[in-house]
Amino acid sequence: MAERSFAAEVEKLKIGDGEVFRGEGILAITKALLECGVGYVGGYQGAPISHLMDVLSDAQPILSALGVHFEASASEATATAMLAASVHYPIRGAATFKSTVGVNVASDALANLASGGVTGGALIIVGEDYGEGSSIMQERSHAFAMKSQVWVLDPRPNLPSIVKAVRDGFELSEASNTPVMLQVRIRCCHVHGQFIASDNQAPAMTVAEALENPRRDTSRIVLPPASYAHEIEKVNKRMPAAKAFVRERGLNEVFGPKDGKVGIILQGGMYNAVIRALQRLGLADIHGDTEVPLYVLNVTYPLVDGEVLDFCGDKDAVLVVEEGQPNYLEQAIGAILYKAGARVTLKGKDPLPMAGEYTGAVMLDGCRAFLAEFAGQLLPDQGRAPNAAVAAPIGSKLAETVPMRPPGFCTGCPERPIFAATKLVEQELGAHHIASDIGCHLFSIMPPFELGATTMGYGLGPASASAFNAPDAKRRSISFIGDGGFWHNGLTSSIGNAVYNQNDGVIVVVDNHYSAATGGQDLLSSRETNGTKSTKHPITEALKGIGVTWIRQIDRTYDVTKVAATLKEALSTEATGPKVIVASSECMLNLQRRERPLVAAAIKDGERTVKPRFGVDEDVCTGDHACMRLSGCPSLSVKKLDDPLRDDPVAHIDQSCVGCGNCGEVAVAAKLCPSFYRADEVHNPSAAERFVGRLRAAVIGWLQARREARRLVFG
Repeated sequence: MAERSFAAEVEKLKIGDGEVFRGEGILAITKALLECGVGYVGGYQGAPISHLMDVLSDAQPILSALGVHFEASASEATATAMLAASVHYPIRGAATFKSTVGVNVASDALANLASGGVTGGALIIVGEDYGEGSSIMQERSHAFAMKSQVWVLDPRPNLPSIVKAVRDGFELSEASNTPVMLQVRIRCCHVHGQFIASDNQAPAMTVAEALENPRRDTSRIVLPPASYAHEIEKVNKRMPAAKAFVRERGLNEVFGPKDGKVGIILQGGMYNAVIRALQRLGLADIHGDTEVPLYVLNVTYPLVDGEVLDFCGDKDAVLVVEEGQPNYLEQAIGAILYKAGARVTLKGKDPLPMAGEYTGAVMLDGCRAFLAEFAGQLLPDQGRAPNAAVAAPIGSKLAETVPMRPPGFCTGCPERPIFAATKLVEQELGAHHIASDIGCHLFSIMPPFELGATTMGYGLGPASASAFNAPDAKRRSISFIGDGGFWHNGLTSSIGNAVYNQNDGVIVVVDNHYSAATGGQDLLSSRETNGTKSTKHPITEALKGIGVTWIRQIDRTYDVTKVAATLKEALSTEATGPKVIVASSECMLNLQRRERPLVAAAIKDGERTVKPRFGVDEDVCTGDHACMRLSGCPSLSVKKLDDPLRDDPVAHIDQSCVGCGNCGEVAVAAKLCPSFYRADEVHNPSAAERFVGRLRAAVIGWLQARREARRLVFG
């Protein structure tokens, strides 16, 4: 299994009533689930909620003792479909996944779940991966919630508020018979703090007990005529119940003076950014006491009309702080105010930008601009920034001096040689249409490889190349898919589709033994034994089972020559149907997590160990750097020589090298210079090796001294 341990985090889950829990936000959510008596949890890993899945996986003994069922789901749709257990039974269930990409995949199950409604609390924890730290398309999950009538919680980014939101989410779901989405941004998942814990609670009904007492209610099934009644129920019963619960329980919060001519309505997740901006403007202190009234929407859907009107009633102007676009909240609040005949001026996506993350500088500028227009007297020095450094265009200045750092493969990554081989094949056969996929292998679109034209979704690389299945074409398309995407969606949507439609393209399955991009979680095809999951199911067997006949397995991707030859064979064979290459080597991060502690322990115990290292012979290297254009390894850089007769810097391998050998393999496959060498670093050598080492040092020293004596020296 993946060499990851969350033993320390798991121990925190045992904390009881009255004890202080300290940690980060995502772990607080895990603890809150147990305190709320959750009966089952499912999910699919992905930033920023991977940590939740990893901790739950390691905490299965604790969960089992409470009667809580946990599954690492095959996809986000699988996780959401699990919540069906809360439709008929009073069991609290939770599902978790990454942002809009997860909601996209889960949307079918989510829509059906929301239509029929739930009896037990159903909580969907969505890691809202938006902004400068995001790895996906810039969208919001809010639209899915509105479309399916799922309520959205967006808590303030501190641990007590996060834990309270989990409890409120379950209770709101049960009070309105509706699934609830708990939206947590990156800054919320990884904020650190503390809260007073409660005892973990066993579920009121376990899934095992539900199996012994099966229930059904035809009116909950999404089929006509029940599906028509569901919509009426949402409007006439569930929505009013949700709004009443939100207002009666005070889930939204108001801070600052009760009266004031201006105010700010904000998403709960933006509270820290807003209060920090007000602090820098001299309008709030470090405790959060603010001179500007704040209406904090810990529930961003549905909005409570009465609360909005109460807050805006005595205001001349209100600023809506809503990160991302479209401006759903601003439009909804504007409609509420218009229908009530309110005369307050509503601002949002004008002092603040329409799109992009609301960073500290953005928030400061937006709040200052709003206050300068409508409440200039509140600003200590109208028209001048309180911090000149903030007002300066920092980003543009950095861009002038600091080069861009595009994402790339880790040092020693076994996927790098696959794309070096692809580059070599294209140099020989010409360019091909290459479809990429989600995962580490997507870094191939960046320098130095610059391969790949599209990426349409997780496991959809080969599917996105299906339009190029032209019988009269003289060359084939190439598509890549990772082992994570293969098991998530690709087996049916990409491979099955290619078989069924007799696609003649080439598909490369990049198999690094784990769902590496999301943190190294195990998969069906992982090579190691997992104590709680079934692994060791070869990808090649699944390919055969679905009908692929042309399959090639490569078990060492660092053999660039073999990878290139296999790819050429796939592109030129007369065989019809999809040609699938499974290129396998273990993720270097997981390999190093396992091997480094073992090697360190062996060295400490005095055992003889050999660590391979690679280098570049400076006398042989010509300085053309072709090796870098086919590698891109972070450990491969340049070095300026002291020799005045050689102006060009030579290639250089630094101390971060993990000894994978890719650089030498590329040099051989591409017929580059033979400047790469391997040196074995021996720890705790034998007596014979020490003697040979001393002898070598003596001979080399004598030869160096003789050369120095013959060197021509100018006085």
